[in-house]
Amino acid sequence: MHKQAQVAGVTLSRGLDQRLTLLQNTEARGYYENKTKGDYVVQLKGPYDIALNKQADGTFGLTADLWQGHVEKEVGKGYGKLLQLYGVHKAAIEARKKGLSVLRRHQQNGSIKLVLIGVS
Repeated sequence: MHKQAQVAGVTLSRGLDQRLTLLQNTEARGYYENKTKGDYVVQLKGPYDIALNKQADGTFGLTADLWQGHVEKEVGKGYGKLLQLYGVHKAAIEARKKGLSVLRRHQQNGSIKLVLIGVS
């Protein structure tokens, strides 16, 4: 089973957490010997990876083999943790462009809270 999502607007290497490995122009691992070509591939610790391919509208589509929940264990249901990290990095980049300082705080429920500090 494959699941797709999209991301846009930030350099991929900046939009991913440092604990994740991002490879360029390679194949994502799937069930048995299935492989999916990716402009970028998020290499996961488990047996499967996530392929990111640029779409016509400039976004990147995410595709992974979700068999037995291997991908979900690492990046959450529907890529939730991965998309959250992407959003956090994108928001931090935009805030810094506006001259704000950014503090990142991990919450007990797994969410990430950004605190923006600036001079008015």
